[in-house]
Amino acid sequence: MLIKIIAVFSAAILLGSWFSSEVKKSKLKGEPAYKAYLSPPGILISVIVLILPIIVWFLQNR
Repeated sequence: MLIKIIAVFSAAILLGSWFSSEVKKSKLKGEPAYKAYLSPPGILISVIVLILPIIVWFLQNR
Protein backbone atom coordinates (compact mmCIF):
# COMPACT_ATOMS: atom_id res chain seq x y z
CA MET A 1 0.00 0.00 0.00
CA LEU A 2 2.82 2.39 0.87
CA ILE A 3 4.45 1.81 -2.51
CA LYS A 4 1.23 2.81 -4.28
CA ILE A 5 1.01 6.01 -2.26
CA ILE A 6 4.64 6.86 -2.97
CA ALA A 7 4.13 6.21 -6.70
CA VAL A 8 1.10 8.51 -6.86
CA PHE A 9 2.84 11.30 -4.95
CA SER A 10 5.95 10.96 -7.11
CA ALA A 11 3.87 11.23 -10.28
CA ALA A 12 2.05 14.27 -8.86
CA ILE A 13 5.34 15.95 -7.99
CA LEU A 14 6.76 15.29 -11.46
CA LEU A 15 3.62 16.58 -13.18
CA GLY A 16 3.51 19.65 -10.94
CA SER A 17 7.15 20.40 -11.59
CA TRP A 18 6.65 20.00 -15.34
CA PHE A 19 3.65 22.35 -15.24
CA SER A 20 5.57 24.86 -13.14
CA SER A 21 8.39 24.93 -15.67
CA GLU A 22 5.85 25.52 -18.46
CA VAL A 23 4.37 28.44 -16.50
CA LYS A 24 7.84 29.95 -16.05
CA LYS A 25 8.60 29.55 -19.76
CA SER A 26 5.30 31.17 -20.64
CA LYS A 27 5.94 34.13 -18.32
CA LEU A 28 9.45 34.66 -19.68
CA LYS A 29 8.12 34.75 -23.23
CA GLY A 30 5.43 37.27 -22.21
CA GLU A 31 2.60 34.99 -23.32
CA PRO A 32 -0.91 35.15 -21.84
CA ALA A 33 -1.50 33.39 -18.51
CA TYR A 34 -3.73 30.72 -20.02
CA LYS A 35 -0.98 29.56 -22.41
CA ALA A 36 0.51 27.23 -19.76
CA TYR A 37 -2.82 25.40 -19.50
CA LEU A 38 -2.64 24.57 -23.20
CA SER A 39 0.68 22.76 -22.77
CA PRO A 40 0.79 18.96 -22.29
CA PRO A 41 1.08 19.08 -18.47
CA GLY A 42 -1.69 21.69 -18.29
CA ILE A 43 -3.99 19.52 -20.37
CA LEU A 44 -3.17 16.46 -18.24
CA ILE A 45 -3.94 18.35 -15.04
CA SER A 46 -7.20 19.69 -16.47
CA VAL A 47 -8.31 16.22 -17.57
CA ILE A 48 -7.43 14.72 -14.19
CA VAL A 49 -9.34 17.45 -12.35
CA LEU A 50 -12.39 16.92 -14.54
CA ILE A 51 -12.36 13.11 -14.46
CA LEU A 52 -11.44 12.59 -10.78
CA PRO A 53 -14.96 13.30 -9.40
CA ILE A 54 -16.42 10.85 -11.92
CA ILE A 55 -13.96 8.14 -10.87
CA VAL A 56 -14.71 8.74 -7.17
CA TRP A 57 -18.44 8.59 -7.82
CA PHE A 58 -18.05 5.38 -9.83
CA LEU A 59 -15.96 3.69 -7.14
CA GLN A 60 -18.40 4.66 -4.38
CA ASN A 61 -21.39 3.26 -6.30
CA ARG A 62 -19.82 -0.10 -7.11
